[in-house]
Amino acid sequence: MLRKLLAILSAFLCFGLANQGHAEDGYDLWLRYRPLESSTVERYASRITNVVGPTDRPTIGAAVEELQRGVKGLFGHDLVRRETVMHDGAVLVTRADSPLLKNLDLPFARLGDEGYLIRTAMVQGKRTTIIAGNGDIGALYGVFRFLRLLQAGQPIDRLDIVDAPKLQVRVLNHWDNLDRHVERGYAGQSLWDWQKLPRFKDPRYTDYARANASIGINGTVLTNVNANADILRPDYLQKVKALAELFRPYGIKVYLTARFSAPIELGGLGTADPLDPAVRAWWKAKIDEIYAVIPDFGGLLVKANSEGQPGPADYHRTHAEGANMLADALAPHHGILMWRAFVYAAENAEDRHKQAYTEFQPLDGKFRDNVLVQVKNGAIDFQPREPFHPLFGAMPRTPLMMEFQITKEYLGFATHLAYLGTMWEEVLEADTFRPARGSTVAKVIETPVDAGAVTGMAGVANIGSDRNWSGSQFDQANWYAFGRFAWDPDAKAEAIARDWARMTWGKDPAVTDTIVRMMMGSREAVVDYMTPLGLTHQMATGHHYGPGPWVSDLKRPEWNPVYYAQARPDGIGFDRTSRGSDALAQYAPQVARNWGSLATVPDELLLWFHHLPWDHRMKSGRTLWDALVIRYDAGVDHVRRMQADWVGLRGKVDETRWAEVRDFLEIQLDEAIWWRDASIAWFQSISKRPLPEGHKPPAHDLDYYKAITTPYAPGQGK
Repeated sequence: MLRKLLAILSAFLCFGLANQGHAEDGYDLWLRYRPLESSTVERYASRITNVVGPTDRPTIGAAVEELQRGVKGLFGHDLVRRETVMHDGAVLVTRADSPLLKNLDLPFARLGDEGYLIRTAMVQGKRTTIIAGNGDIGALYGVFRFLRLLQAGQPIDRLDIVDAPKLQVRVLNHWDNLDRHVERGYAGQSLWDWQKLPRFKDPRYTDYARANASIGINGTVLTNVNANADILRPDYLQKVKALAELFRPYGIKVYLTARFSAPIELGGLGTADPLDPAVRAWWKAKIDEIYAVIPDFGGLLVKANSEGQPGPADYHRTHAEGANMLADALAPHHGILMWRAFVYAAENAEDRHKQAYTEFQPLDGKFRDNVLVQVKNGAIDFQPREPFHPLFGAMPRTPLMMEFQITKEYLGFATHLAYLGTMWEEVLEADTFRPARGSTVAKVIETPVDAGAVTGMAGVANIGSDRNWSGSQFDQANWYAFGRFAWDPDAKAEAIARDWARMTWGKDPAVTDTIVRMMMGSREAVVDYMTPLGLTHQMATGHHYGPGPWVSDLKRPEWNPVYYAQARPDGIGFDRTSRGSDALAQYAPQVARNWGSLATVPDELLLWFHHLPWDHRMKSGRTLWDALVIRYDAGVDHVRRMQADWVGLRGKVDETRWAEVRDFLEIQLDEAIWWRDASIAWFQSISKRPLPEGHKPPAHDLDYYKAITTPYAPGQGK
């Protein structure tokens, strides 16, 4: 009897663990591999019995290890590994040149270097799931895709999947400093413990590589764009080498940021002029040195002549002349140079929206073939909403790569739930009309400017030393979504959100549907309570935390929020039509006409391009002032709805993560109300209009909100 009771108790405990999980903290990301229902496991039982793959290839080894890890977690038993012997239910992880595939007609020609296929077929007379690519990395990507199917409980009986990335360079930009401070980072310190490298290699580095490979990211820029030349010293290159060795099996190349003045700071030269022979020789020697240490080094990223950083303009040279000097040194090693187009200068009185276009567009066709000009999604600076950058489509002879910001510098840091997939989809789907209708931003960055030209996408990482990697559970979704969009810029934000929700929170439709609904409206809510109707850059300056629309005393005009809102007694908004800065002229004529006309400009971009009276009649019939207040309240109301949705999920997800999200949503609501009240108090002091009926006044007077300071907000530059 006692034995029977113990057995019942054991079964009960196992059931509880399987359904409630251990006290999760988010470390496992979307690679949780939690047990599937017994009926699903039984359905898979005869389809997955063993794994076959060569044992002498590190990347195939990583793929097989991941498959074994996944099956162990999902099914509760080990997956036997064999090198060549096939059995029914085998999963064959291999390359196109495997002898086991020689008699099969498989579409490897469509896969390129990194694509994969997953196909159900007979191999040596045994029913087999083939996961293969032309290269080892394709097989690894295919395994992660296969595991995604298993996590979702999808059928695997007759698989025929062919997939390949549309962009070649898919990189994270870590704004990490050598002292482990992360600029615009909200998830703790940098992952890279330079003091302990190269001797101690934190196991977390491998988990980082696994997570990136699972979404197709194939490069990582380890250091801040506000670069420190010390990273190029021989001792630091040995530390970088240690990371490169860990990442290599996962198809991830390492890149570094290059400080343009390094020949002066490290080389003792008197100049960094890119046309100076001694400078060119110094860079050639340094890059040769890097490749001698790290043969598969990816290349360099440069921020030049922006926000005080050194660059070629210091010597009256163009961006192309500066970039080409470095590109020439990288070319013999097949390295690439990513040169940021984010430039603005205090001495330039031009509308900040226009500065990058003005400096770069005339240089179209003058960059070397291995240069990627890295362009932010919008012309200002990673705002909650921006129109697409006018450079997209305007440089047809220059490879442009997209730069998104995954870390939420302007969207409430880690505590505000803001799924950025919807923002990125909005930008990528935008039609540049260059050269014609249908030339979306996605097509611009996907289409090589000539045969063999490089394509790419970069994302400013939100990853840090916090146990949950990104500072919050939901910010993991933005890391995940970036990888999916970098693989396929034509992907859809909702489908990505659904995949992430299933893998991260479980596949109960009641949970998944609720979470996806929260995510899909979350970014629009942030736009509404921070910068509605096309307002922009209304954040407190420096740290960008909280509202500061009244700030006007900083020495550079474009550092001041009043510069962007242009709020005066006569109205609000930045006139970028031909009557104002004429920034619209940088877009294709069809785009300029659409956004330049009050009849066709979307409400979401209205004040970005137009300065209008407070009593301007909107398409809804409301006045502009009333519409502005209503949008602020809509943003706050959406946060309340997210709270209610999340309360309804208690008991359906693990308590630890549920409680963290609950607390963060409370913070978000408090700060959304702060944003709403402070902004309305400021703009009402200028407009002198009453609030629309049914909308309550701010809780405090304007002086109260102006007096709030947060000097120690995280993520500020150093």
